[in-house]
Amino acid sequence: MERTDVATSPQLLRRMNKVAIVRYALEAEAFRAVDAMAATGLTRSTVLGVCDELVVQGWIEEMGDSREAGEYSKGRPARRYRLRAEAGHIVAVDAGHHTVTAVVADLSGTILARTAHTLATEDAQDRRVIVRATVDGALAEAGVLPAEIFLVVVGVPAPVDEFGRSPESTAFWGNMNPDFPTVFADYGRTVVDNDANLAALAEQAHGTDASTFAALLSGERFGAGLVVDGKLLRGPRGGAGEMRLLGVVEGVGSADGLGLLGREWAVAASKAGALAPGSILAGIPRAQLSAEKVFDAAAAGDKAALTIVDRLGERLARVAHVLASLLDVEKVIVAGAVAAAAEPVLTRAAAFLATSFEAPAPVLAASTLGADGVVLGALECGLSMVRSQPLSFDPRLPELPSA
Repeated sequence: MERTDVATSPQLLRRMNKVAIVRYALEAEAFRAVDAMAATGLTRSTVLGVCDELVVQGWIEEMGDSREAGEYSKGRPARRYRLRAEAGHIVAVDAGHHTVTAVVADLSGTILARTAHTLATEDAQDRRVIVRATVDGALAEAGVLPAEIFLVVVGVPAPVDEFGRSPESTAFWGNMNPDFPTVFADYGRTVVDNDANLAALAEQAHGTDASTFAALLSGERFGAGLVVDGKLLRGPRGGAGEMRLLGVVEGVGSADGLGLLGREWAVAASKAGALAPGSILAGIPRAQLSAEKVFDAAAAGDKAALTIVDRLGERLARVAHVLASLLDVEKVIVAGAVAAAAEPVLTRAAAFLATSFEAPAPVLAASTLGADGVVLGALECGLSMVRSQPLSFDPRLPELPSA
């Protein structure tokens, strides 16, 4: 069988060596030549030659040698380098149903700026304008020019195929994903992905201990990013994790999320006069009722809030059971802004799972990333693409000192 990873020419070998060193630099950020040798298996002369090229191209810069750094003992002082994290930037965007958040980060993943705006419309053109303005604001805050952007990664609440397109079967999906690559045509490469998929990438990058899990966005609607044996599932049309099947699940009936129903059920109880005098929820104006306030009231023992939490917990348990039955997920991570306050719902759901369904039940956990899960996943997606094919990007050269 033909080997595809063997260099067949000096030029290809040189390119493979450069890729290896850039990937190491992206991981290590600062390193000695001897460290790069150990990590890549390349010889000293090859590492030094490649590093010289990468300095000229702007990927790395040479620092003082080990003698200057106080690390030198005897023999030839080691040459030291650092990644020029400012050589390129990633723009990560969570273009949600009601809010858009954009961050700008350098190649080390350090976030330089963050902006957010409310999206009070589902109109595709309005969303294009607001998302672009949000990104422009983040770039201005970070002091980053369009020419310095490697990638724009946008998360949307719609299934997305490998070409960044959403199915045309519903107008909603098209409005949520209104051809963002044309919005950022002057900003380099643009990648569009499903928001729950990006949330799953964020959970992977930030330390979940499960190799098979679901990142369950649970705000307005349920949507799942599914990771099985360490691999994100997508499907040919990007539909893996779409939760339309919940419409036929007994006790669930729709893909409506915890955030939406927690708010709506609290408002309905208020309108029906079902909130007893002294109830925490009764003291909150209807326009200000939210799922988070319901969860906080439940944690404080409010009876009306506890009733809502019981209903939501059973609903979440049924959703988790479906995911575990289909994919044998070890863990269901409730993600999104609602996660920070959702512990009372998770407690109720875990109890319902334990008593109503056959073992083993998945572990339920609230994401520690909160409302930033999707935008951090978009950032991780961008950084992974740079690590995967670094030489497909052109780093910004350092400015020459003025005479």
